[in-house]
Amino acid sequence: MTIPHAATSTRTVRKAVVPAAGLGTRFLPATKATPKEMLPVVDKPAIQYVVEEAAAAGLDDVLMVTGRHKRAIEDHFDHAFELEQALAAKGDAVRLDAVRDPARLANIHHIRQGEPLGLGHAVLCARRHVGDQPFAVLLGDDLIDPRESLLRRMLDVRDRHAGSVVALMEVPREQVHLYGCAAVEPTGEDGVVRVTGLVEKPDPRDAPSAYAVIGRYVLDPAVFGTLERTPPGRGGEIQLTDALQELAAAGTVHGVVFAGLRYDTGDKADYLRTVVRLACERDDLGPEFTAWLKEFVAGLENGGTTTTARPKPLAA
Repeated sequence: MTIPHAATSTRTVRKAVVPAAGLGTRFLPATKATPKEMLPVVDKPAIQYVVEEAAAAGLDDVLMVTGRHKRAIEDHFDHAFELEQALAAKGDAVRLDAVRDPARLANIHHIRQGEPLGLGHAVLCARRHVGDQPFAVLLGDDLIDPRESLLRRMLDVRDRHAGSVVALMEVPREQVHLYGCAAVEPTGEDGVVRVTGLVEKPDPRDAPSAYAVIGRYVLDPAVFGTLERTPPGRGGEIQLTDALQELAAAGTVHGVVFAGLRYDTGDKADYLRTVVRLACERDDLGPEFTAWLKEFVAGLENGGTTTTARPKPLAA
């Protein structure tokens, strides 16, 4: 049964959907046999940071929308009994907790998208699991620093205004073509706007604003009926942005403007910057790694070569 696009639900959000069916072509050959979501960011796969963010916001039911060759994601969020037993026998409580943590974050479910028909189609695949409840969508390419409260704030806006909520970030005008872009109007509430229109990857000259949609959404179940009617758009894919445009025209979409720490792991250079930044902030890695990094950069600035010693290996 199709849910009318004007209908809204006021239930508390408890479910999250994490689309993870992409081919990861920008990271080939590393992603030939390894899901891009499993690429390590320091010592955890990128997708674990996303699930940790959902769990920290109180979302205890997470659906992974995956594709072929994504079995590693399912294994990561399952128990590894042989490994756990080996670590327990050694008395290695720290690594044992690290291995067990992914399976304890939330109730994790998996479904396959089948065909790579776009983000909108991936969200539509979650319909049976989500039902008529509002839900969050978290994209694995965007990592939000755990010290930020973006998702919790979006859930609060959803509780107060109903409808759907998107995360927005102001970007340089020349970068707007890389994102979905929102037309907005003020609400009188600091950092919260009403979204009146959305355009997927517009030419900067035609963009309605410099507000880009980043990879966090809290969606009303009305989006499913809209997605069913949404034809393939840019790239021949079913675009979530196009469905949200219809809901925005009905006045049921708000935006939360985010100015905090966000890491884009979908780009090679940004991925490397993310790894370096998070490693520098770690208590166990940061001091020694930062000292080495300063020497390394100084060497580059002094003629393009380095004479720094290799960092001492960390204890196994």
